[in-house]
Amino acid sequence: MRHPPVNGTPYPVSLDLSGRSVLVVGAGAVAARKAFGLLAAGAQITVVAPEAVPEITEAADNGTLRWHRRTYRRGEVASYRLAVAATGDPAVNGQVYWDAEAAGIWLNAADDPERCSFTLPAVVRRGDLQVAVSTNGRSPAVAAWLRRSLEDSIGPEHAALLALAAEVREDLRAERGTTETPDWEAALDNVLLDLIRSDDLDGARLRLRRALGLPGVPNLVEVAS
Repeated sequence: MRHPPVNGTPYPVSLDLSGRSVLVVGAGAVAARKAFGLLAAGAQITVVAPEAVPEITEAADNGTLRWHRRTYRRGEVASYRLAVAATGDPAVNGQVYWDAEAAGIWLNAADDPERCSFTLPAVVRRGDLQVAVSTNGRSPAVAAWLRRSLEDSIGPEHAALLALAAEVREDLRAERGTTETPDWEAALDNVLLDLIRSDDLDGARLRLRRALGLPGVPNLVEVAS
């Protein structure tokens, strides 16, 4: 079992939590924010806390999540795939941490980076596009400030670009058996983004296909010529 803190470079990942069980220990405002973020990712949430903020109570009443109205029981984190400790009590958070370490469960402890086996980044979301800013738990305020800065420069056109790139990527796979090509670097540029901003999705599609060496779509050739 490792002992905090451990020095190292964090390894960024995106977790598929759809249908997976996640424990949230605590039911205050911070715990509620984390719980609803996990719910948005499709996780099945169980909250453990003697008392809860109204948001948690309402969600439990309508079946959105489960709430065990009691204190945390030693070792129960082992029944889950992921856990969050947000009780505001260092002793309780510490117990959850050591239980999680013993069971091999990933844990985020709110405002306690030394008891985190993972930290949560600040995220800008535009559809399937997610841009995350992480400070390795050192300053969530800085991460949030940078996220707000990015929100002004990342718009719906970037989500549309992602959708178009995913579409053409599948055509590339069908044509060549792989999507790996250095042509992507030159294909994705501001001109392509400007075409999308001007609602010329057909022109953007044709430009992207040509840049990747794919044949044009027949009904788009006349539009582009």
